[in-house]
Amino acid sequence: MPLDAPGLLPYHLMQRTLCNAVLVLTLSGCTTRAQEREALEREVIQSYAAIVHASYEDSLIRARELRDAVRTFVDSPAEATLQSARGAWRTAREPYGQTEAFRFYGGPVDSAEGPEGLINAWPLDEAYVDYVEGSLSVGIIGDTESYPIISRDLLISLNENGSEENISVGFHAIEFLLWGQDRRVDGPGDRPFNDYVEGATAHADRRGRYLTVAADLLVENLEELVSEWSPDDPDNYRAGFVRMSGAAAIENILIGIGVLSKSELAGERIFTAYDNQDQEDEHSCFSDNTHLDLIANVQGIANVLHGRYDRVDGSRIEGTGVEALLRMIDPESADELTGLVERGLAIVRGIPPPFDQAIVDPDTRPLVLEAVYALQDQGDKIAEAGTQLGLTINTALPD
Repeated sequence: MPLDAPGLLPYHLMQRTLCNAVLVLTLSGCTTRAQEREALEREVIQSYAAIVHASYEDSLIRARELRDAVRTFVDSPAEATLQSARGAWRTAREPYGQTEAFRFYGGPVDSAEGPEGLINAWPLDEAYVDYVEGSLSVGIIGDTESYPIISRDLLISLNENGSEENISVGFHAIEFLLWGQDRRVDGPGDRPFNDYVEGATAHADRRGRYLTVAADLLVENLEELVSEWSPDDPDNYRAGFVRMSGAAAIENILIGIGVLSKSELAGERIFTAYDNQDQEDEHSCFSDNTHLDLIANVQGIANVLHGRYDRVDGSRIEGTGVEALLRMIDPESADELTGLVERGLAIVRGIPPPFDQAIVDPDTRPLVLEAVYALQDQGDKIAEAGTQLGLTINTALPD
């Protein structure tokens, strides 16, 4: 049939129409792919926000239990009430340790006005707070002339005043007040409950006041974080976070777990102590809880990766993690990252407690160094994942 037969388009018009149709289908496919990615990003962001809120809410629940146990101990100092307070401190560390994955991008916990330094700052100079071996009348508690009244505002004002090690409040100030210095190879500190019995030890009443104020303040600061991530406030940080562009929010999420993995955990929390072989450089040096702190930190990274969080009441939040977004772009890379996180968690779990002995024992030091390398590799892979998603992830600690 002739190309210009009646009812048929001229050949050049048919060719153009066919090309346009192919172009439309191609663009439609691209648009669908972009829309799928955007929808997945929104799922990741919403899941992340839900996990952050639940994690801080669980931390607050446990901190309130710690506050109550501290009050009971101070009101009735005895070995049993001291042990209960110590147990409550350890229990409170588990959910809070997982929240460390939500830091390092200027969120409400560690922004310029954030409470992180009032919650989890370390290392702590013991003599800044209370007596130490060889010096029995030192610290804020012993200096009645400079600090006649121990109050909330005073302790806040003195936190990191003059030195990063001048920690006056937070988990580790409470830890020191419950355990005292750790001078033992075979266990944590062993502060006697008599330190809180009036007439038995100098400044017992001031020590009790200090401990209760610090516990109250811990609860107060965690309440602030729960509020900032609440789903019910249209004007809080969470509301702004979920309105961010997908790229900006995902970048923040990856920065949080990348910095924690490579710089904070591998570097500050593990290698520094390993290199110096000094328990003063471990995270929870008074209670010998550092190995559990590290496990909780790495678990927090896994929570973000998978979009899952196991709550303290036994329930589970099951959502969409950043792994799913990476899998959409590069399934092989997603598998590699998942494998590295699982490996890092297994290696950290394998460090034998107490950590202060693992860093000096020739038989266990290689295990500690292996954890450093594993977490560095994990951090590098998180940064690489960001690049694959078109993002820039800096895993160095912020200035």
